Amino acid sequence: MTRRPYDNTGRTEQARQTRRRVLGAARDLLVERGPAATTMRDVATRAGVSAETVYKTFRSKAALIKDVYDVTLAGDDEPISMIDRPEHQAVFAAVGARDKLARYAYAARRIAERTGPLVAKLLAAARGGDPELAEFRETINRERLTGAGGIVGHLAATGGLRPGVDPGRAADIVWTLIAPEVYELLVIDRGWSSDEYEQWLAQALIDALAPS
Repeated sequence: MTRRPYDNTGRTEQARQTRRRVLGAARDLLVERGPAATTMRDVATRAGVSAETVYKTFRSKAALIKDVYDVTLAGDDEPISMIDRPEHQAVFAAVGARDKLARYAYAARRIAERTGPLVAKLLAAARGGDPELAEFRETINRERLTGAGGIVGHLAATGGLRPGVDPGRAADIVWTLIAPEVYELLVIDRGWSSDEYEQWLAQALIDALAPS
């Protein structure tokens, strides 16, 4: 008798659903309580799984927090890089520097809307001296600089970067303007709407980078 190959599709999907539940529970608790008051056991209880499952899946609280951030940043857990997602592809498809930067501002707004409440809690803990979250802050700063360098490189390659603007300095400008701290100051602290933030960001990017 021929043995049928083992099909673990169902088990794989179950593991993925469990991971999603844990990430969702962790995100809710981090926003509600902050990272210092959120334990792995709390996350397990909220997700309806064992603490062992949480540790086995994510290894540490720091790794869990980074995964929560990554999924929140992307908007889902699909294995698609940020640069290949529709909001960023729209930037590359746009014609002219002004339109590209306006679309980039929209993409930045969408990311900020998704991550804002979570990142505000995490950065507050980092400023409070939590060493793991200080490392998290350094990591997301590096990742944001990579993204900023990507849009600057695209502008330069398509003739959309203002003559005389140093690409490294331009990346620093973008990195600063799209920082979560800026979104927090304007939207969370000062009460700007998301539309106002996007319009301001688009104009600031255009004023700094686009050819006159």
